[in-house]
Amino acid sequence: MKALFSISWLVAAGLWSAILPTNAQVNVTQYHNHASRDGLYIDSAFTQSAAANLTRDLNFDGTIVGSVFAQPLYIEGGPSGAMIIAVTESNNVYALDAVDGTVIWQRNVGPPVPLTDLDCPPKFDPMGITGTPVVDLASRALFLDAMVTPDGGVTIKHYIISLNVDTGAINSGWPVDVEATAIYNGMHFTAAIQQQRPALAIVGNILYVGYGSMRDCGLYHGWLVGVQINNPASVTAWAAATAAGTYGGAIWGVGGIASDGNNPFVTTGNTFNTGGTWRGGEAVIRFQPGPIFSGNPSDYWAPTNWLQLDGGDQDLGASGPLLVDVPGATPSHLVVAMGKDEYAYLLNRDNLGGITAPVASAQESFSYIIQAGATYRTNQGTYVALRAAGDTLRTFRITATSPPGIAIGWSVSRTGCGSPFVTSTDGTNNMIVWVVGTEGDQRLHGYDGDTGAVVYGGGGANELMAGTHSYSTTGIVARGRIYVATDNKVYAFKLPGGTPTPTPTPTPTTTATPTPTPPPPTPTPTATTTPMPSAATADFNGDGHPDWVIRYAATGQTAIVYLNNNVVIGAAFGPTLAAGWALRGVADFNLDSHPDYALFAPNTFQTAIWYLSGPTLVGGAVGPILPSGWALVATADFNGDGHPDWVIRYAATGQTAIVYLNNNVVIGAAFGPPIPNGWSLAGVADFNGDGHPDYALFIPRTGQTVIGYLSGPTVIGAALGPTLPSGWALVATADFNGDGKPDYVLYRASTRQTAIVYMNNNVVIGAAFGPTLPAGWTLAAP
Repeated sequence: MKALFSISWLVAAGLWSAILPTNAQVNVTQYHNHASRDGLYIDSAFTQSAAANLTRDLNFDGTIVGSVFAQPLYIEGGPSGAMIIAVTESNNVYALDAVDGTVIWQRNVGPPVPLTDLDCPPKFDPMGITGTPVVDLASRALFLDAMVTPDGGVTIKHYIISLNVDTGAINSGWPVDVEATAIYNGMHFTAAIQQQRPALAIVGNILYVGYGSMRDCGLYHGWLVGVQINNPASVTAWAAATAAGTYGGAIWGVGGIASDGNNPFVTTGNTFNTGGTWRGGEAVIRFQPGPIFSGNPSDYWAPTNWLQLDGGDQDLGASGPLLVDVPGATPSHLVVAMGKDEYAYLLNRDNLGGITAPVASAQESFSYIIQAGATYRTNQGTYVALRAAGDTLRTFRITATSPPGIAIGWSVSRTGCGSPFVTSTDGTNNMIVWVVGTEGDQRLHGYDGDTGAVVYGGGGANELMAGTHSYSTTGIVARGRIYVATDNKVYAFKLPGGTPTPTPTPTPTTTATPTPTPPPPTPTPTATTTPMPSAATADFNGDGHPDWVIRYAATGQTAIVYLNNNVVIGAAFGPTLAAGWALRGVADFNLDSHPDYALFAPNTFQTAIWYLSGPTLVGGAVGPILPSGWALVATADFNGDGHPDWVIRYAATGQTAIVYLNNNVVIGAAFGPPIPNGWSLAGVADFNGDGHPDYALFIPRTGQTVIGYLSGPTVIGAALGPTLPSGWALVATADFNGDGKPDYVLYRASTRQTAIVYMNNNVVIGAAFGPTLPAGWTLAAP
């Protein structure tokens, strides 16, 4: 993270968080590393600079047999040293040496079921071990579910199996035959029509295994089976949609069962033949140990449109529950649910609420959300990462507000995108979001957790993998390495410098405050062609209507175009910008009731203010030199002191920051939200009327606009605005029709046509063409 002038400002703004300790021993015992399913791995070796030089370890063998849809595990503390555990659809279980990838032990747990033996065949053949296993370190036991046919297809079984993680031997009392032991409300489990895809979990001393369908075929149910790990004869089960004639409610999200340490949580899919009565589908459910479902509204949540989701096969349970704590939010203990309906939901984990509106929701994709998400927290806030439509890696932020909300994060387009996972050196810093380009380029990719900037771009020819799967492939991190399990192969990637042991987290150091340089010389205005409507807007003639500052590109000449709404009523030349300087904002910095120019020199990072009286230049003052890579992009009063402040942006990552000013003197700074890759900050204005400036964002590739609502520098929400017609760009915001609501200024470069879109918050209420600019003049700020 780049420093802003002085680290002391960042400390005062609360941007350095507590340092998390690292553990002497590393183990990855379950899916996405933790019971919350956060997907976060803390490894002090994974600085962003080191991660940029990641390479595949060509000396790591990793050969296995079978298709892989489960995440690998990493286990230390045994007689053979560190091991990678991998499982395959051929029902092979492997323990590989974590350094060289050779086989320590291997066990086949039974003949897998060929596709031809299933009435409801899956999309892969054969079916064996699909869900990610879990390890209990205290007993050194590995638990998994395998689909087997012990008699050549006549009988199909789901066996829950426990192996000694150090030897591969089957532990006493196992396996558990699920069909023979799982009963709920008089209903028996039917192995041949149930798929075990979700990751297993251990909560307390109970192993939990979830089951769904094979492509919605057969009279299946969502099952959650609990087995006491020290007494496998004790089996408890729950099933969805058990009323006469009903079925469905699959538990099938790859992330599986999540836990807060006391209770297991699951998400369920669509149900059938319910007659409009909720039967456990399209829900987030919290179970008491067992599993026991109380039926109380505090222990489940379903959206009010659950029946509509049923009818559209839009499973809420397409992605497993993600448990997130957000300090400062009320409520702060949350569940994030995401599904095929394209929405993300925030729920109160302590009181789910029954069939009701969520704490917050937002559309986060334009197609199914199917894979597992990940969550992490930086100095910028709490993020959730997911695979959205069109192989897009997307993030959103959860606001620390009452209630919490969903705010815009960053997104990047990918060729293939597996379930994301995250690394950090200490739990807050050097955050990298990783994905595998599944069924696409089949490479690892790493992105800055705050901005989406590329950290690792996939490597070279040696870093190519094979046999990845879009619904399931994800990686794990341990001892300076990333491991990815694919069909017939486990790949290991290493950082430069070998395999590190976690080390203490470094203490941040300070950065010197830059010294301002002299101001630029005062220019002399020069005449050019007839001025007509730059993206800077302000009321220059005091009539209550915003006017335009336009710029003649060849000479830097500016002019003020006086407007009454969208009608030109006059014009006057303003000052000419010296070579190398750009106009980046207009506001009244010296509080004389006349708008002034905020200038920026990109080559030197110097800032300056030119004081104007109407269109006439009356003085100037130098501002601070920005740190390298940062640019001045907008002006507005963010702290409510009556003085305009600066929005600056770090070009390489999109990170923004607010620099608080009193005239031309810096009095503080705070990080603002990052602007996602491909988006531009087109304007800053108060769209929701709460007295705080908001960001108006625009993505030229699609024409989509978005308003990011802020309270000071903090994002508190977001809303989609209109999608602009092809060729038009959003270049400024101001209230043109006097209704107290900022409007959009549009510009079409190909014809130099302008337009005003009248807005009420994020809703379009009208539009009008403005004047067409003469050749050589531009409305868009440089």
